[in-house]
Parts: sequence; structure tokens; C-alpha cells
Amino acid sequence: MNNANEISHQTKLYGFIGEFAGQCSVSAKLNKILKTNNKDAMMIPMNIREDDFYFTVANMKKSHVNGALISNEYVLNLLDILDDSTEIVKQSGMCDILVRDGEKLIGDVLSINVLNKFIKKNNLNKIAMIGVNHYAKAFVSTANDFEISFYNENLEELMSFVEKMNIKDADINRIVDSMQVDLSRYDLILDFSDLASLDMISKISSISIDMKTKKQFSSLKQRTKELDSIYYGFDELVNEMSEGIFEYFKDKKHLDYDKSDMRF
Repeated sequence: MNNANEISHQTKLYGFIGEFAGQCSVSAKLNKILKTNNKDAMMIPMNIREDDFYFTVANMKKSHVNGALISNEYVLNLLDILDDSTEIVKQSGMCDILVRDGEKLIGDVLSINVLNKFIKKNNLNKIAMIGVNHYAKAFVSTANDFEISFYNENLEELMSFVEKMNIKDADINRIVDSMQVDLSRYDLILDFSDLASLDMISKISSISIDMKTKKQFSSLKQRTKELDSIYYGFDELVNEMSEGIFEYFKDKKHLDYDKSDMRF
């Protein structure tokens, strides 16, 4: 971005793709970081319906867009479009960030790295993780430094998850509506489930996270309000996400030049 906040022919363009991307501040936060660091780059929010998602991302291969952040409603829709991906994408089946290399799209997972950094920064070691979805797979595959207890509605499904993720001596627990579950002994609750209600949680940790956007219903957010606990979703972690995106593209050597190097 130049000083007038205009896009030049050398500006590195990135997208934030989501159904309601324009209603999230992550692009604006990232653009402020880029400007502060004198980088001629910009992220543009792209409101894309599910019917148009495949066409939009596939066309990035021959576009001027150098990469994209993907909102969590679409993180499972990318695998057939990607030309290559990191190991965490292959293990989890999800992709929430990609870069264009020539006419190839390379997929990765960023949100879990940001989440891990946030957890370590806040010294949250003892974690109750609810659910076994793609976010759970991505988290477990990178969370070697934490003490995790696993909770799920279906114990058979949970045992299969633990086996597939090669977790030894796992602390597995059932969590269903008919129970009263005390999770106050944990530093953090991570909810990666699709449970419509978490009313069975009678006592809660001081901090809870589920990475959902404000447009998505969050049973965890509702329960933290009822039990007077701190909740973080995607929008509550937007500052950390924006910093993480900047560092990610910087590490990929996308932001090596700055405005003082530009020629017009």
C-alpha cells in the first residue's frame, strides 16, 4: 500500500475469503500492520457464497492474488483445489491459508499455530478439548507441550480419534446432556464439537476458546456468559490472527521488499 492507501501495479494482493468476510476486521487489522511495516501489500475481504467458492479459489491460480486466508466455514472445501499442502493439512483435512506459487496453490493451517502461540503466551497448560473434528486433529498434531484431556459425546468415535492420532495413554471422557461435568480444574477449554448445547458443563475454566466467527452460533460462548467466564472466538483473537498472517507471509518471503524499494 502506498501512502494514499492505493493499490499500485506492484502491490501484493491477498484475499480473505468467507461468506461474511466484509464483516470481520481481520483484513483491516492486517492492512494496518502492513502499512506500519512499510510493506506494499493489502488484504481484501471477499464475500463469497458457497456456490462460488470453488470457482473463486481455482481462478486464483492465474490471478494477481498471491494468497488467501479462508474463513472457517470453508476450510474443508479446499483439498481438491490445492496443488500441494503441508503435513498438517493432510493430517487434519483442513486448510485455512494458502499461497500462490506461479500457477500452483499451496495450502497450510495458520489458525492452530496462532492458537498454540496464544495458549503458550498465557501459560495455559492443562486443557479440556471437546470434539474430534478437523480443528481437533490439527491441534493435537501440533500440541506436544500441553496436557490434554479429551471429551466427546460418542466414546467410540473418541477412541478411534485417539488411535488414529497415535495418542498414548489418553485421558478420554464422555460429555452428554444428561451429565453434570466440572471442567473448572482446567486452564482452558477448547470446543471443537458441534454440540448444540453445553449446559452439561456445571463449572468452567477461566478461559474458553472455539475459534468460531461472530456469525456462527457458539454454544460455548453462550455457556461462558451463563457461568461468567472469558470466551475467545475468531473475532476475539483477530489481533493475534492478523499478526500471525503477517508473519506467515513474511516467512514465505512474500514481503521482502517495501515501499522504499519500489520503482514506478
